[in-house]
Amino acid sequence: MVFRFLVISDEVDDFLREIKIDAEATFLDLQNAILDSVGYTKDQMTSFFICDDDWSKKTEITLVDMDKSSEEDSYIMEDTRLEELLEDEEQKLLFVFDYMTERSFFMELREIIPGQYLETAKCTKAKGDPPAQVFSFDELDTKITANDLLDEDFYGDTEFDLDELDKEGFEGLSDDMADPSFDDSY
Repeated sequence: MVFRFLVISDEVDDFLREIKIDAEATFLDLQNAILDSVGYTKDQMTSFFICDDDWSKKTEITLVDMDKSSEEDSYIMEDTRLEELLEDEEQKLLFVFDYMTERSFFMELREIIPGQYLETAKCTKAKGDPPAQVFSFDELDTKITANDLLDEDFYGDTEFDLDELDKEGFEGLSDDMADPSFDDSY
């Protein structure tokens, strides 16, 4: 049985990869096929997450054993076959390729093809350039100042009234709750 995955990015609009891989292959084989298809190195920490229809993360498959508590099932890429966790078309997955910033590819199991076998995974369609593998903080514009980030809309209320902070502005406080030592002369 062969699985056909569609791989897209939320960072690059015209990026798309299609990967065909045998259902008996491991998640490590799938990771390597994805990384090869986009030209990424294999020296970064990665993970797959099996998601629900709303892309909420459910089951994690890690590159290395993260030594989680024994109460949770732990899945390691090289020990987990695709067919163990994937059984339905349209199953959604996230492939986190940049752990530091949680950047990932969105994946969908588009087709399950029975009666076929693949020796090695193949990238059968490639469109667009992938995003950079690792986000470079050096490329950020260092000329941005705090004033650029904190404009009048930062707190969500452009009608802010400083009088809202004095003790008379707090309605509903009983006299015994009001602090008599309140000093607003600062």
